[in-house]
Amino acid sequence: LTIVSSAGPQDSDIAYEMSHPDNDTLETAVAEFAERLAAMEGVTEIDDGFDLGKRQLNFALTPAGEAAGLVPADIARQVRQSFFGEEVQRIQRGRDEVRVFVRYPQALRNDLSALDQLRIRTPDGATLPLSVAATYVETRSFTQIERIDGRRIIELTADVDESVITPGEARARAETEIIAELTERYPDLRATLAGAGREQAEDFASLGQGLLIAIIIMYALLATQLRSYVQPLIILIAIPFGIGGAIIGHLMLDFDLSFPSIFGMVALSGVVVNASIVMIDRYNINRNERGMNPEDAIAEAAARRFRPVLITTLTTALGLLPIISEQSPQAQFLIPMAVSLGAGLVFASISILMLLPAFVIIVELIRGIQIGWRVLLLALGFALVQQIGFLFGTAGGLIASVLYVAAYLAWRFTRRQRLA
Repeated sequence: LTIVSSAGPQDSDIAYEMSHPDNDTLETAVAEFAERLAAMEGVTEIDDGFDLGKRQLNFALTPAGEAAGLVPADIARQVRQSFFGEEVQRIQRGRDEVRVFVRYPQALRNDLSALDQLRIRTPDGATLPLSVAATYVETRSFTQIERIDGRRIIELTADVDESVITPGEARARAETEIIAELTERYPDLRATLAGAGREQAEDFASLGQGLLIAIIIMYALLATQLRSYVQPLIILIAIPFGIGGAIIGHLMLDFDLSFPSIFGMVALSGVVVNASIVMIDRYNINRNERGMNPEDAIAEAAARRFRPVLITTLTTALGLLPIISEQSPQAQFLIPMAVSLGAGLVFASISILMLLPAFVIIVELIRGIQIGWRVLLLALGFALVQQIGFLFGTAGGLIASVLYVAAYLAWRFTRRQRLA
């Protein structure tokens, strides 16, 4: 027995908005998409968007009807008058108003064959049978027709059984195995991600922009306090190690990556730098106040800061352990975030204790090579500007380029003043 509950409306796991200039081609492509999606294991509750409405008759004028001077509106109006009726009078009966309609008797209105014998009046006053003036076919109307930018769309939706396949895997297979083939066979066919997939993509983009802004602010604060453009980069190297540790923690504890996991990784970016900060601060004290060479300074800093870093890391991770081991349903959405924070912090702290001294020595070696140092700064600046331009567009890239050039010139000016 499995009981699944949810609060509030839920978007479909798989949702695509399909559009094509030709309606028949669009309906054919959507029907084929739904059929092939149904054959995918773990995909259920497929809705191809075809909600058939009531039965209806579609009329089209014949050459004889056009020659008689009829237009489609004449056919529609006279058929409606005959079967639905035409209001000819209103009678007041006490406090009520009675509307009087003229139309065919009920027996004829219930007989579809009587439609062929309906007499249609032409503009010159003559009459001719409806079967001569027009043809008709029986169809079903759609309950709704959606359009985006003037193009008709049909939204195909489906859900997945997450014990068999994840929504991301199902969407990836649908795009590579089905949509790619359909767009090749129908050149003007468009398939736009919708539903939970589109919201997830938008949320990821928003989180990426927020993380980038946070990293820039952290870099600015660290550069101001450390009076260095490079040491903040060494400190921020802890962030990728933290994210990698969070992913490893999810794999070891058998948790799927989810939005709470991503939130935990974003929050982790402001925590994992603490170990790097205390170690770099001790290194600067050894260099500036005690006059030690880089190798001895970083070795002494790593030895002196090992115990504080280890203790703070373990106490934080152990403080998150009760949440990770909680079994109550109310705490389930918090567990992935706690896993990201705990596992990422432990992995990043251990990596920093082992790798940060190496990064510091590498930077000191590059500092001795003037050309190599400039190339490194230019490469890092180019990568940062490119990432900002990718996330924030052309305007953001231009602003970042101007700020980077200004920072580089200020650094060169300050360096020359010191040398002078």
